[in-house]
Amino acid sequence: MHLGHLRAAWEAAEFLDAEVRLVPARAPPHRPQPVASASQRLLMLQVSLHGQDRLRIDDRELRRQGPSYTVDTLSELREEIGAHRPLVLLLGIDAFAGLPGWHRWQSLFELAHIGILSRPGHSTLLPMGLREELRERRAGRVADVSAAPAGRVIEIVVSALEISATRIRGELAAGREPRYLVADALLADPALLESYRRT
Repeated sequence: MHLGHLRAAWEAAEFLDAEVRLVPARAPPHRPQPVASASQRLLMLQVSLHGQDRLRIDDRELRRQGPSYTVDTLSELREEIGAHRPLVLLLGIDAFAGLPGWHRWQSLFELAHIGILSRPGHSTLLPMGLREELRERRAGRVADVSAAPAGRVIEIVVSALEISATRIRGELAAGREPRYLVADALLADPALLESYRRT
């Protein structure tokens, strides 16, 4: 979790005026398994979030066995908060574009709204089926999302910070310090920084 991710989550929390939960995956179904252990990744996130109270960690996927399917996580959250409270799944625009490849992806709209985190000047081509879903479900205002528990899609424009995990690993491999790319607290702990190299 680098500063680009954290800043986007923070801006979404402020835009929605809501708590945002960060949910690290035990076994991400759409990318290779991280080399860093679940406990290492959780500790890196805890250290990175220290000192603020708007972004929270939800470790349920780390405790659950098997692939970390978002539909399962949203189903659990929906049971916990009840049928009527709004719930928003935040996704970057690239992840949203890949939604049709997700497990039971159309069920996500029954469980939550989707907040698409987009960057100014960045466009992504969406598959036809997803464009149709977006056209039918688009919300123009936060009030549209607050008025229902699920089913809408709202765009949240976030700062365009060109930071990637690949770049940070490259900095570390070259013996350079990735200052201002990751939280300062990670830089202060060589063991945690080494864990980042394996994410």
